[in-house]
Amino acid sequence: MAAKLKPLNQQTIVITGASSGIGLSTARMAAQQGAKVVLAARNEDALRQLENEINSSGGQAAYVAADVGKEEDVKRIADVAVNRFGGFDTWINDAGGSVYGRIEQISNEDNRRLFDTNFWGVVYGSQTALGHLKHRGGCIINVGSTVSTRSIPLQGMYSASKFAVRSFTDALRMEIEEAGYPIAVTLIKPAGINTPFPEHAKNYMKDKDPTLPPPVYAPETVARAILHAAVYGERDLFVGGGGKAFEVMEKYAPRLTDKYMERTMFRQQQREKVPTRGPDGLHSHGRGLMEDGDYEGHVMRTSAFTQASMHPWLTGLILGATGAVVAAALSPKVRETVQDSFEDLRERVGWD
Repeated sequence: MAAKLKPLNQQTIVITGASSGIGLSTARMAAQQGAKVVLAARNEDALRQLENEINSSGGQAAYVAADVGKEEDVKRIADVAVNRFGGFDTWINDAGGSVYGRIEQISNEDNRRLFDTNFWGVVYGSQTALGHLKHRGGCIINVGSTVSTRSIPLQGMYSASKFAVRSFTDALRMEIEEAGYPIAVTLIKPAGINTPFPEHAKNYMKDKDPTLPPPVYAPETVARAILHAAVYGERDLFVGGGGKAFEVMEKYAPRLTDKYMERTMFRQQQREKVPTRGPDGLHSHGRGLMEDGDYEGHVMRTSAFTQASMHPWLTGLILGATGAVVAAALSPKVRETVQDSFEDLRERVGWD
C-alpha cells in the first residue's frame, strides 16, 4: 500500500531535538509553512519559548520536555500530540549528540549514553510512530548522518550509532512495506552542518575544542530536505554533496580513504580552545534556541546535489552533464590525466 502523505499545511509533525540546530530550524520552517508542530527535547525553557514564538506568530505548537533515551518519555510525546492535535502525520527523530575523542579514551558510560540518545531514541520514536501511523498513514523520518556509511576518527562511537540507525531504518522500511502499512520511511544523511553540535558534544580532546570537517552546510539545508521527505516520502537523502563523495570513496577506494582521513580528519575536527564554551549536552541539555553554530570556515547555504536529489528534472540535467564528462574521460589523454592525479594523491597520503 502506498504511503498516505498530506501537504505540509495539513500535517501535524512531531520533532525531537527541537530546541536547537536542525530540529529547531525544521520546527520553525514547518510552522511557517502551516504545519502544526509538537516540539520535544530535554530543554524545557527553550521549548516553552519556542512554543510561544510559534503560537504568537500565528502557528500552532505544543511542547513536551522529554529524554528520547527513555521509552516512557517518548510515549508521552505521542500522548501530547494526540491530546492537543488529535494525532500526528509525520514523526521526525532528530535528537542526537556526539563525543569527540579517541575510542581508547572515552568511558563506556558515555558511549552508552550516546547510544541511548542516538540509537535507542530513534528506535523508541519509530516504534511509537509506527503504532500510531499504521492505520492512518504518514511518514517516519530518521536523521542519520553521512558517517552512517563511512566512519571518521575522533567520532568513532558517534559513527557507530549512525551505522546502527541506518541499519535499523532500512529493516524498518522493508517490514513496513511487506506488511502493507501506508507509511513512508526516510533516512536523512547530513554532512557537516553548522549547528551547536560541536559545542553540545562531550570533548575528550584536552587541548583542543571540537569542530566540523568541511564542507559545512547551513541547518536550513537539512530542514528543507526533511520537510520535502514529509510530503514526498523519499527513501533517503544526502544533505551536501561532500557526504556522497565520501560514500563513493569508501566504495571504490576504502584503503585510500582510510589514509586520506588519517592525514586530514584529526586536524579538521580540532580548533583552538574557546574561552567561554558552555557545558556539553551528553548527560544534560545544552544551550537552546540556537540554530547556527560558530563554525569558523565557509558555510554553504544551499546544496546543488541535495536540490537535484529532491527534484528529478535537475537530476536529469546532472546525469546528462555527467554523461558528457564520462564520454570525455574515455579519451586516452583524459584517462592519463586522471591516472596521474590518482597516483599523486596516493603519494601524498603515503598509501601503497
